[in-house]
Formats: sequence, C-alpha cells, structure tokens
Amino acid sequence: YETDLQKLTNYLNEAHVKPEEATTEHLRDYIIEIAQLGIHARSQARILSSIKSFYHFLIYKNKIETDPTELLEAPKIGLRLPEVLSVNEIDAIIASIDLSKAEGQRNKAIIETLYGSGLRVSELIGLQISKIYKDEGFMLVEGKGSKERLVPLSSQSIKNIELWIIDRNALQVKKGNEDILFLNRRGSKLTRAMIFTIVKDLTALAGIKKNVSPHTFRHSFATHLLENGANLRAIQQLLGHESITTTELYTHID
Repeated sequence: YETDLQKLTNYLNEAHVKPEEATTEHLRDYIIEIAQLGIHARSQARILSSIKSFYHFLIYKNKIETDPTELLEAPKIGLRLPEVLSVNEIDAIIASIDLSKAEGQRNKAIIETLYGSGLRVSELIGLQISKIYKDEGFMLVEGKGSKERLVPLSSQSIKNIELWIIDRNALQVKKGNEDILFLNRRGSKLTRAMIFTIVKDLTALAGIKKNVSPHTFRHSFATHLLENGANLRAIQQLLGHESITTTELYTHID
C-alpha cells in the first residue's frame, strides 16, 4: 500500500499537485494511466483501495473536506474460484509421503492438519503444542489479527501429530521454539516457503497436475464440509472468516 501511494505521489508531483489538493479528475487520470500500462485488474483494484483508504484517512485527520475518490469505480475483476482437491487426490498426496525419511512423519502430520482443520499457512507454522487438546479433539489457533479460535482436530490428525512428536523429541530444539509443533531438522520453526515447497513436491510425486498450494487444503476442507451438508455459518467460524461473504465463495464451487 505504501508503494502504491508513493507512485501516486510521484505522479501528482509531476503535475505540481499536492496529494491533499488532488481532484477526482487527477485520480481518474492516474487510474486510466496505470490501466494503459497493462497492470492486471486485480492489482488496479488494490491500488484504488490504497488510494481510497489514504483519502479516508485525510478526511479523518481534517486535512481535506471532500473525498475525491468517492466517484472512482474499481475495475471488474470477476469471481476467481480457488482450486479444490478431491478426497482421492488428498489421499494420493498423503500416500506419496516416504515415511522412511526423517521428515516423512512430520510432512504427513502437516498435510493431515492443513486439510483436517482447514488452517492457513501462518496458523500452521505457529501451532503450539501447549494449545493442542488431544483428549477433547480441539486446538487453539491464532488467526489473522491475533484472534484465537477453537478448531477441531480429526482422529487422523491427532494420531499423526503424536507420531511426529516422537520424532520431534529426538531433535535439538532451538531456544524460543520449545512450544512450536512443526520444526525443521535444525530444531527451528518452519517458514511459509518451506510449507509451500513440501506441498509442491508431494503434489508432483502424487502425479497431480493441479496448481496446488497449502491454501488448497483449506479450500478443500471448506468445500467438502459444504458438500456434506455443513452449515455455512459453522464453516465461517471454523475458517475464522471475519465476514460470511468470504465463506460464501464456497457455494460457487459446490
């Protein structure tokens, strides 16, 4: 967002206009210019969102009286449906894991937890052992905006986490990572990039041609719940969506 606003400021500077003096025409001309550069509609929409937020802030701070972005329209970006895996494809990915390798059981627990609980990558890498309640079949997850929610744990996830903890106990855990569930071979917390690599490699081994990322398991979790009659409001709570509008995306897939 900061980069978006810097580019706008540079554009206005060339026209000898201060940001707080910009009119709707100035901003419309800027939007037209970035569109002509061939910038994707989704990126154009984000840039416009940055600009709108900035001018709302200026009004809030009493720097301007009227909002010059009020009449600006965002480009039509359409509905982009996420990729979803079938249960058979998820089984194939899990079956492709080589459990004889040191990281095999960890990777199996990662896939089972991503799919079985519909976690975001950031939630997965931040999972804490102290917040896993195996007897109750739940875990406490820290989502966006540091909001915590209870998420169910499947019996498969629990079983594979327990097996991974046996392997984990053999690692020399780095200071500060004592309570983190998933670690690399050096005893440190896994990165987002590492989870993406694990998923890409396993998908290729399973012979699946779809564009699969860690988030695909979250989409699959929600879609399969919906297909099996789960309530949309319940799915919203399980996923930790702020708005049910976000969850409604899955009704287009099903």
